[in-house]
Amino acid sequence: MSLVSELNSLDFSVYIGGPLQAAVKAQHDASISQVNFIKEVGFIPAVAASTGVTAAPAQLRYVDFNYQKSVPNLDPATSGASPTKDVNVSLKVPFLTMLTIPALRIDEVTIDFNAKLNSVETQAVSSEFAGSASVSGKIWKIKFNASASYKKTNSSTSTTEKSYTLGVHVRAVNDELPAGLARILDMLEDSIGSTTTP
Repeated sequence: MSLVSELNSLDFSVYIGGPLQAAVKAQHDASISQVNFIKEVGFIPAVAASTGVTAAPAQLRYVDFNYQKSVPNLDPATSGASPTKDVNVSLKVPFLTMLTIPALRIDEVTIDFNAKLNSVETQAVSSEFAGSASVSGKIWKIKFNASASYKKTNSSTSTTEKSYTLGVHVRAVNDELPAGLARILDMLEDSIGSTTTP
């Protein structure tokens, strides 16, 4: 068997293309997962429209905090008695700005494919010859007997050993957020507001 034809019969599109297609699909799934995460976690689902009613769009999800804060007492009537006063502060923060948004990116894919073919061919030839003769005679008669045999044996065996190894190394990193999403998060951070009540 020709080793070259054996190697040519290998479907490299499976050995090399398969891991690459899996990496592309994984990257696609990671992107869809990021979009679903933002929609499910960062927004309140939209309300479906009913007959005669306009559908309500999805609303941004906020986290509200209430806490007390000491501020300078600017009231002239009570500033002498207490230089500071406690006020209640309500803080409204977009939920997305508090979370780490998944942004997994496949940075490197290394495919190691090794094919090892060993071809062993053995041939054995054996020959065997045997013969016998005898002569017997009388005065006018001669009797001659002879026999011979010949035997030749050929045997040939061919063995091909195949060994394939496939190693795939994938390096994934947490990528930077897309420029559009980063700008939206910056705008959401600017929208963080607090109100104080005495």
